[in-house]
Amino acid sequence: MAKVSVVIPVYNVERYLQQCLDSVQNQTLKDIEVICVDDGSTDSSGTILDSYAKNDSRFRIIHKKNEGYGNTMNVGIGTATAPYIGIVESDDFIAPDMYENMLAFIQDKQADMVKSDFFEFYVNEDGYCIKEYVPVISAGNMQGLYGKAFHIREHEEAFYFQKFNWNGLYDRMFLKRAHIAHNETPGASYQDNGFWFQTFTLAERAVFLDKPLYMNRRDNPLSSVHCQDKVYTSCEEYDYIRQWVKQLPEKQKCHEYLCSEGR
Repeated sequence: MAKVSVVIPVYNVERYLQQCLDSVQNQTLKDIEVICVDDGSTDSSGTILDSYAKNDSRFRIIHKKNEGYGNTMNVGIGTATAPYIGIVESDDFIAPDMYENMLAFIQDKQADMVKSDFFEFYVNEDGYCIKEYVPVISAGNMQGLYGKAFHIREHEEAFYFQKFNWNGLYDRMFLKRAHIAHNETPGASYQDNGFWFQTFTLAERAVFLDKPLYMNRRDNPLSSVHCQDKVYTSCEEYDYIRQWVKQLPEKQKCHEYLCSEGR
């Protein structure tokens, strides 16, 4: 049985997809299943995915009609069978030992999730990869939390850490018990924000690693961060988060943080 399910949402990324899939396929942790969810790609992404599944039984490919990022992620996570779930965006790639490192920490600390530092990168006009180290914990007075399991609500400053999901590994039963899922508004972007907020609010034990295990691409012209017409969808996502917060028991404090984010 696989120890980690790696979920990869895919939509029209033929230019970057092979580098992503190779980095997952070549993990030092071999006991993985790779769930690639093709959200109705119109380029050769689907064909590329099928070629990997043909040669590696660990790859499971789901082809479906285009229903957006939130639905794609929920389908992938809902299909996962391993005890732990990782997320890799299809235009990014990961360090060879990412999941071996993360699995060791999440099991040793009995954590709900583990997050790592990462690199942001782009390829310049000369073909050179330019990268910048990004620590998850940037505040000096908080860096003592690296490598330790702690309760998020005992350190609410953690809500100001880097807000990404792909640099993490999650206990699947934690996600299931807490009913954590992505918002499925068709055509919207930034639907990873709600998932991030839910995991941070509900995690009883979280661990952060001061190792850069993920490579986040910043030069994909089709990325949401480069689409001006997608900017206002972030407001829709925070409306979704606010509605979710209203359902929480009072003891699960995150109202102050949400209000500060909206300013």
